[in-house]
Amino acid sequence: MIKIEKSDRLKKLPPYLFVELDKAKRAAKEAGRDIIDLGIGDPDIPTPGFIVNALAKAARDPKNQRYPLDQGLPQFREAAAIWFKKRFGVSLDPETEIYPLIGSKEGIAHMPLAFINPGEHVLIPDPGYPPYKSGTYFAGGEPELMPLKAENHFLPNLKVINHAHIHKIRMMFVNYPNNPTSAVCDKHFFKEVVDFAAKHNIIVCHDASYSEIGFDGYKAPSIFEVDGAKDVAIEFHSLSKTFSMTGWRLGFAAGNKDIIAGLAKLKANVDSGCFFAIQWAGVAALKNYDRHIKSVLKIYQERRDILVDGLNALGWNVGKPKATFYVWAKVPPRYTSGTFSKALLEKCDIVATPGNGFGENGEGYIRFALTVDKKRIKEAVKRIKERLT
Repeated sequence: MIKIEKSDRLKKLPPYLFVELDKAKRAAKEAGRDIIDLGIGDPDIPTPGFIVNALAKAARDPKNQRYPLDQGLPQFREAAAIWFKKRFGVSLDPETEIYPLIGSKEGIAHMPLAFINPGEHVLIPDPGYPPYKSGTYFAGGEPELMPLKAENHFLPNLKVINHAHIHKIRMMFVNYPNNPTSAVCDKHFFKEVVDFAAKHNIIVCHDASYSEIGFDGYKAPSIFEVDGAKDVAIEFHSLSKTFSMTGWRLGFAAGNKDIIAGLAKLKANVDSGCFFAIQWAGVAALKNYDRHIKSVLKIYQERRDILVDGLNALGWNVGKPKATFYVWAKVPPRYTSGTFSKALLEKCDIVATPGNGFGENGEGYIRFALTVDKKRIKEAVKRIKERLT
């Protein structure tokens, strides 16, 4: 038996947060407990039937059963460009400025491999989506954290970036609407990011996975709605949350054609693209966006109100997020993120995500996902009231 030794890059990583949560949840379910899962952001709303039907039809066509083209299905890229123009008022060339992804996660994680050399730095929001950091480690890069603080509305303060080694910074990740904090930004912030990146020759990666989940009339902007963004930025869009297609793995990157080309070259060497039939389903999704999105937002907004109003009735102080299907809440004073997450599971049979799992600046917070029906959310609030207060 040989000795199996993980690479140094892999050793740098903690256990992936949601894998660990899933293990705890499965163990509790196997013990016969009635678990309410407010942990991972996996929509319980079924994928719309018209998308499923488009997949079924396309899957039966032998032409769609071969290797996908390097650029993917032209019709998918064209549908993405048309949707982008209608949604954000921004024109994109489907040939050079849009590229299909096997879910936005893989595109995000692959970006540092395409552009970061060992020892170069990547600006990463903290708390933030774990693949920003893991992708940086895999490329041999050094994460440089940008704290997201409540007093700054969970926006990074670019004025305090360490200028002593600004020349080492090659890339930065931003993410609005934000996971895990649910914070939003405006075009003024994006302009600040674009100007900062242009000044210091930094690639901007904007994760827009939650751009379509907005409440109370809020509609998130694209970074490309500000001047100069195409010179420095790429934006990642996902069909997972918008269309309840998390398991389908379909998204796209948009923006600067040279950044797109670099990501495409990397992906050509590590994967064979997304199944054509899934891309045809994506065409159906994007073309029917308007007939789908309103009903989904109504469901999530109702759930948000039940959870936030219920927690505040218990003496919490939780604001109603304008976007995403997460509620980011301070834990009660006697707890840490970890101990409160543990108490919720052990005493209330509720799975929620500890804020410190997203980075050191997430300590003191818990993230609830609105991915169970309103009856179960009401039950969760009831359990917290009866068992933890």
